[in-house]
Amino acid sequence: MISNTPLPLALLILASYLLGSIPNGLLIARLKGIDLRRMGSGNIGATNVYRCVGKGWGVTALILDALKGFVPAHVFPELLTDAPGWLGLACGVAAVAGHNWPVWLGFKGGKGVATSLGMLLGIAPAAAGIGLAVFAVVLALTRFVSLGSILAAATVAGAGLWLYGADNRLLAGALAVMGALVIGKHRSNIRRLFTGTEPRLFGRK
Repeated sequence: MISNTPLPLALLILASYLLGSIPNGLLIARLKGIDLRRMGSGNIGATNVYRCVGKGWGVTALILDALKGFVPAHVFPELLTDAPGWLGLACGVAAVAGHNWPVWLGFKGGKGVATSLGMLLGIAPAAAGIGLAVFAVVLALTRFVSLGSILAAATVAGAGLWLYGADNRLLAGALAVMGALVIGKHRSNIRRLFTGTEPRLFGRK
């Protein structure tokens, strides 16, 4: 176990950001000879991998992106003796920031949905479960990944206040900010939803 001192804390947060910065979707697409930024929506996330590379590869990208959030939030604090309670949250947020603004890609990354889900599974599984249920229902009914992600993010923010607002205001506030961030990253999707040009994940356009 590593001692709980400022340097290890800072290194774990930095490692979380660097892990989150790994562009799994982009790397998977390159293995298949595809530049994901020039195909489909141009996003490097799992949904665009699903559309442009294939279903199996899209699921693989989703799992890898979720692990980028889960490992820093849940595993990294276990590496320290008497880790502070805020460390899992800080590492998870750093991983999401890495995915959204990766240093390797000029700080132009994905939308952070899968990585945020992984982080939530690590530190707030109840809120993650509620958000995942909302996402699944919306996707099944509409086949819009973007709409499911937006409504799930809003639900998680509300669930965070409901579940943790009284006992852990830091976590509740962080979930609210992250929900707003996910919604903000979907601005272009929101415009396409209103104009009827947003593509569905499967089925009719």
